[in-house]
Amino acid sequence: MESDNDTRISEFLLLGFSGESELQPLIFGLFLSMYLITVFGNLLIILAVSSDSHLHTPMYFFLTNLSFVDICFISTTVPKMLQNIQTGSKVITYPGCITQIYFFLLFAGCWDDFLLAVMAYDRFVAICHPLHYMVIMNPRVCGLLVLVSWIISVLNSLLQSLMVLQLSFCSEVEIPHFFCELHQMIQLACSDTFLNDTIIYVSAVLLAGGPLAGILCSYSKIISSIHRISSAQGKYKAFSTCVSHLLVVSLFYCTVLGVYLSSAVTQSSHASAVASVMYMVITPMLNPFIYSLRNKDIKEALMRFFRRAVIKRTLSWW
Repeated sequence: MESDNDTRISEFLLLGFSGESELQPLIFGLFLSMYLITVFGNLLIILAVSSDSHLHTPMYFFLTNLSFVDICFISTTVPKMLQNIQTGSKVITYPGCITQIYFFLLFAGCWDDFLLAVMAYDRFVAICHPLHYMVIMNPRVCGLLVLVSWIISVLNSLLQSLMVLQLSFCSEVEIPHFFCELHQMIQLACSDTFLNDTIIYVSAVLLAGGPLAGILCSYSKIISSIHRISSAQGKYKAFSTCVSHLLVVSLFYCTVLGVYLSSAVTQSSHASAVASVMYMVITPMLNPFIYSLRNKDIKEALMRFFRRAVIKRTLSWW
């Protein structure tokens, strides 16, 4: 096909999970429920932390950023999928696809990883250097860590999105996924994709492997420090501050690994799409429950928040 026709691609088709029309209402209801739970749960975390001065600490500052990223993360893909199911259309425009790739890479591809690594470093400082914690993790350092994470994420997602814009697409416009997944987009290209593939692999090693190495290094030092604590109660107290973060990290990286293995072993795009739901939808939905159910401070802050809301509502009636 001539290059003139390559530039005429104006839209793609998102095939989603199933073409069976009787399953669409079930899929719509399931994903709408999970989306609303995710947004509501993470908003509650943000409101609880921001409204309670007791939680204005580095750990909860990073937690609110993680909750914000999770809301943006899931809002990048699920609303468009719900719209397509509701309207019976599978179409996404070319600019819409590129925009979805950009924001997906921004929030899910990098920022989430970096925030989890920063939170691991915060726990390392709190446990291994408790007397210098507030000096090391001062507001300026905390803000700088989040800012640097955001800048790296923006630059990476911008680079990869611009690289996709250089590709030419022929007549094949069907994406066997529920969103514009970068790898699937590159596979549809009829131009040379060597540079795109190289950038993907290099960024995966640096921007996913780097934060993971930081997390492992932080927890190796944390475990070593906890091991030196003499009392069992002291060990339990130190370790309990890390449990929620460890659960979130394990959930995130295990689901990402599951997506990779499912696509590598089965060579099925449908299996990869189903597996990706775990880290794209389930993980952001479970994070607020993990941090709130196991965290006494968050539960008390939520209780105070709702109590103030009820009092204000009652006073407004009088």
